[in-house]
Amino acid sequence: MKKFKIIIIILILIISTGCTTTLTDKNNKQVKNEKTGQTITKNILCKPTNKETINIYKKYNIDINKLPNCKDFKITSGKYEGPWTNFLIKPLSFIIIKLGSIFKNYGISVIIVSILIRFLMFPITKKTTMQSELMKKAQPELSRIQKKYKDKKDQESMMKQNTEMMAVYKKYNINPAMGCLFAFIQLPLFIAFLEAIQRTPAIFEDKLLGLHLGTTPSIGITSSSMISYLILIVIIGLTTYISFKISMANQQQDPNMNMNMMAPMMTGIIILTGIFMPSGLGLYWVASNIFTIIQTILLKKVVLKHEN
Repeated sequence: MKKFKIIIIILILIISTGCTTTLTDKNNKQVKNEKTGQTITKNILCKPTNKETINIYKKYNIDINKLPNCKDFKITSGKYEGPWTNFLIKPLSFIIIKLGSIFKNYGISVIIVSILIRFLMFPITKKTTMQSELMKKAQPELSRIQKKYKDKKDQESMMKQNTEMMAVYKKYNINPAMGCLFAFIQLPLFIAFLEAIQRTPAIFEDKLLGLHLGTTPSIGITSSSMISYLILIVIIGLTTYISFKISMANQQQDPNMNMNMMAPMMTGIIILTGIFMPSGLGLYWVASNIFTIIQTILLKKVVLKHEN
């Protein structure tokens, strides 16, 4: 548990050093590209090529001439901005740009990088899935303990309940914190992709299947490509719901919480978030969900086959 807390503290410190800065006008309102509806980022990593975007930076006296062209962008480009930007955002942008130049589309590049990251995270997701299966075995014993102390709220009873539950966890080699680790890693990755998209003109200026990667679906549904943005939101919702249902299938049930409502509730929150996030980030989320769903199903089949 102490190691888990240390990881959380380190992630918070890293995320808090160096991040996207939004361009604002004299009234402190966010500046947007009127055509795409995209919020303009002040501290971009490389030069934009879209004339409207360039004119916006000129209007607000942002010097972009010192920036490298996106195709020439390197991990070492620009000044040091802290560990978050220099060791995560810049490398992530660099990889997306390079793959984008190979596949001639940055939307495809975002999808590929999303899948590559999931491959790198396989050891963690494997452990999380295995913990879920072990929790399924331990669930009857945990339920009996919860039922035993259901009406006992004094401190001594609560301590006994915790001790007995920890003994069950030890018996089945379960680490209660392991189930949360993947979720905590997901958050900084999500933010990293958001910043990489917002700070890299080559990415947010590109399109894929009618989706302008820098445009949010809330703006995109008013354009001629409305159907593409609606389909993206539907896919985000479906893959999120299935992912939550699969991940919660074997989780410990809290008698004071209706777990059946968790998947729809969390899906609703993600859909609402997805409507107001860049479409490029939506592609990352969908690719990650699909990969996680397939990976979890395959891992559980392997576990069941091993048990039989």
